[in-house]
Amino acid sequence: MEALKKQRIYVCHTFYHVYIALLKELALPEKNRGEATLVLSTMSTNFYDLSSRVESTGVFEKVVEFQEKRPEEFPALDAYRQNQGLIRNLFNRMIFTKRFAKLIAPSIPLNFKEYKEIYVFCDSDPIGYYLNQNKIYYHALEDGCDCLKNYDTARYDNRGHFGLKVFFSKKCNLIFIQNGYGKYCLDMEVNDISAIQYPCPYYIELPRRNLTNRLTSKDKEIILQAFVKDREKILELLSKEHTDKILLLTEPLCSLEVREQIFRDLIEKYQAEGTVFLKPHPRDLLDYRRVFPEIPQFDATVPMEMLNYFPNVKFKKVVSVFTEIGSLDFAEELVKLGPDFMDKYEEPSIHRQNEQI
Repeated sequence: MEALKKQRIYVCHTFYHVYIALLKELALPEKNRGEATLVLSTMSTNFYDLSSRVESTGVFEKVVEFQEKRPEEFPALDAYRQNQGLIRNLFNRMIFTKRFAKLIAPSIPLNFKEYKEIYVFCDSDPIGYYLNQNKIYYHALEDGCDCLKNYDTARYDNRGHFGLKVFFSKKCNLIFIQNGYGKYCLDMEVNDISAIQYPCPYYIELPRRNLTNRLTSKDKEIILQAFVKDREKILELLSKEHTDKILLLTEPLCSLEVREQIFRDLIEKYQAEGTVFLKPHPRDLLDYRRVFPEIPQFDATVPMEMLNYFPNVKFKKVVSVFTEIGSLDFAEELVKLGPDFMDKYEEPSIHRQNEQI
């Protein structure tokens, strides 16, 4: 007799991923909470003590940390990652796909075949290779809200003969393409299909507003419990008398030197309009507290969406470079600077990926 399968598992690579996984679980009937497993990949993000705080909410059955391995950690794969022309590259990629999946298998922390439903954020990471090579069906989810609007990674990474590569991935499972094009990827969940320039038949739409609009006060308290370790500090920061508060969202853009200049320029520009606050990105390695000690700053590990759940929070503006900020409710005006702004700081082709597809 086949053993009963566990219900759901989410593989997350960022704080935002955990936030969406939490929203999805909170949207289920309360009797179904506490059934799912949350996996935190530490490959690109230091989650600090998030796992214990998420566990304390009782929304997930357990939280597991996953030391996901990059291809660079396996020197035996180097020979298959060199550019040797279309045909040779294709054969090398087939070998790479199989060998990489085998090499990362020992690091997989649990048996994915035990779960009925598997949700993977950013399946371009090694977990996508593992699941496809082991013939395990899963659902993909967009890496960031409307991220494909600016950067369709599947099409950009596979420029040239894209249809042929999709055939080898989706139909044959000989290579792997992320974002819905893997053979064992059932579909890819996105916030807004209309925002995506290049269509894919495997996209399904679930607006994030559908998940946030239904939150109860109890749900919001659970979210804050999971993500905000020092609520009093945020309340103190927000309670001070400031005129026309303006929040700048940092991002892991370009070199640290250029990034510092970008935010030095932005601070100077917006200080003329009011009091500037900084919210560093979790993966931004620039030490903003050292560089801009006079600027009030939020903890980098607190997702920007958390300010939606603090009562009576209002900013005059929230400003980002590329981050989509349409989900923020605490600002009178949302400003996304976009590629034209970045053209002043780096070679345009670096940040205009969709134009090169």
